[in-house]
Amino acid sequence: MDHSSHAHHMDHNMDHGMPGHNMPGMDGPPRCSMNMLFTWDYKNICVVFRSWQITSPLSLVLTLLGVVAITAGYEALREGIRRYEAAANKRVDTAPRQNRDEATRRAHVIKSVLYGIQNFYAFMIMLIFMTYNGWIMVAVSVGAGLGYLLFGGRTPVTKDTACH
Repeated sequence: MDHSSHAHHMDHNMDHGMPGHNMPGMDGPPRCSMNMLFTWDYKNICVVFRSWQITSPLSLVLTLLGVVAITAGYEALREGIRRYEAAANKRVDTAPRQNRDEATRRAHVIKSVLYGIQNFYAFMIMLIFMTYNGWIMVAVSVGAGLGYLLFGGRTPVTKDTACH
């Protein structure tokens, strides 16, 4: 198909002339700023969702605190999963022989669900990090460190996953 007769151009500010996108005289919330390069600018950054938008210094501070809590929460989840796994393994080991297969299957199903949740959580943190905003990137790192301090005392510092 020949598209040479069509006029194509890239609208770099990505507002596409839609109402409510920071155009003079237009009502509506400011549009989300999408950075593909590292920046310290925080105005109109949307974090994962359009509704999670940074529009002021106060919303930046609240976002940074939220990101620290979310990332520390990931470390709490990892510790909870480790504890469940240890308890489940102990239950399997102490189960009577006739119940061992059933206990093993049940524990594996639950561990599989927890593994999926953990990976979803990690990838969401990766998306938060991928705002390419320095403030948010630092908050992710601070949250990971704080989470490890609070919840990772019995685990090695090295990790198997690299997405967060």
